[in-house]
Amino acid sequence: MKSNTRDLTKLVSVFKGLKTEPQLEDFLVGILTPKEIIELSRRIDIVKMLKQGVQHHVIAERLKVGVATVTRGSKEIQKGRLAYV
Repeated sequence: MKSNTRDLTKLVSVFKGLKTEPQLEDFLVGILTPKEIIELSRRIDIVKMLKQGVQHHVIAERLKVGVATVTRGSKEIQKGRLAYV
């Protein structure tokens, strides 16, 4: 499933309306399953480890994810999309 501009705009609008950390936490717990929260957190860990110079296969092994998932994170860093992580 591929997202479109309208989907992204909708998400950005909701996130912009959340003014406090408790509001954001409540929203995330309400909209995501526990498994999705873990997966998003793991993706953030991947980005942080890549920025620290940890090798792809080491990240995959430590976080129990596929190398392709790590590579995707690396490609997004190269595109400049994850500068704020």
